[in-house]
Amino acid sequence: MHEKERHRIILSAVQEKPVVTVQEMVDLTESSEATIRRDIAALHVQKRLRRVRGGAEAISPPQFIGLAGRPFSVNETINASQKRAIAREAVELCGDGEPIIINGGTTTFQMVHFLTGRRMPIFTNSFPIAEHLLKHSKNTVMLSGGTIYREQNIILSPFDNDVTRNFYARRMFMGAQGLGPLGLMEGDPLLIQAEQKLIDQADELVVLVDSSKFRKRSSLILCGLSRIATVITDDGIEDREAKMLETAGVTLIVARKSAKEESSLQA
Repeated sequence: MHEKERHRIILSAVQEKPVVTVQEMVDLTESSEATIRRDIAALHVQKRLRRVRGGAEAISPPQFIGLAGRPFSVNETINASQKRAIAREAVELCGDGEPIIINGGTTTFQMVHFLTGRRMPIFTNSFPIAEHLLKHSKNTVMLSGGTIYREQNIILSPFDNDVTRNFYARRMFMGAQGLGPLGLMEGDPLLIQAEQKLIDQADELVVLVDSSKFRKRSSLILCGLSRIATVITDDGIEDREAKMLETAGVTLIVARKSAKEESSLQA
């Protein structure tokens, strides 16, 4: 990742929470600890943040605490072709008229390109997903209520009396920060709280993750493998990871990039 992009992510992170640790920045940028420490030192000298023991804080502390994790705009550029292929397979599971839930995320967002010709009720907590479907499809779109988190482009509510409880879905589609033997993992307690409510409203949970997510971990578990009906991923999945899903009774779909996507990568 280029230095300018790392600096943008670091500065965004310190505006989202009071103090960001070096390890959190390493995870966000997928850079080395030494690189992050140099970045913090440079930004401190430029008076763009304040260096503290083990991390950094904003010069002007944030008034509103955001979510842990990379911004939507950064995530959508990572493994983009794999995400699009995964999303195509996800939409193949949908039948016209079937109500579905699409949780906000950069992989689930790619589903909108394949839903343009469909007609179904869709509940989402994502502004980009809702906006695209309203402009480019005839689907019925329902948005959740709550607080808008600009960096992740999602709407979350910790309260039980929101509109979520009034929507039934045949399937819920979602991504995750990580996927392992203990189940789906996320990086923020508020995400866990809001997503658990959504999961309760669906018969089946379909997880859309590129294969790198099998090697990532978080301290927060959203749900066990037993709750997941299907996992859609790319052909980078390893045999032991596929075996893990098979043992848990989870259906695995491996998405292949289209010929057009393959040729664009080689160009």
